[in-house]
Amino acid sequence: MNRSTAKVFKALSDPNRIRIVKMLEERDLCVCEVREVLGLSTSTVSKHLSILRDADLIVDSKDGKWVNYKLNDNADATLVRAQVALMKNSFKDDEQVRSDRKKIHSVNRESICGI
Repeated sequence: MNRSTAKVFKALSDPNRIRIVKMLEERDLCVCEVREVLGLSTSTVSKHLSILRDADLIVDSKDGKWVNYKLNDNADATLVRAQVALMKNSFKDDEQVRSDRKKIHSVNRESICGI
């Protein structure tokens, strides 16, 4: 096992990071939107996103005032692509995941980000 493999599994070992991955299945989100749904501080959410990005599970892109995060469906590593696909088929019956999905459709970045 190499470091990249360990990073992927470490990134997916935290319940909040799993929640983030599941939210990003629905749509691209900025830090403020993720923070709003998870109820965590901006710095904590940023750390979670950084860990997921370092594991190559998500990518970010600048969009005007915001940095959007999305799942990395086109990762170079086979393991990452496999884990992203596995996550898409997992936790469908989880109450927290269903609740998060409802919340992300009602968050409005313009009003919560204060930009």
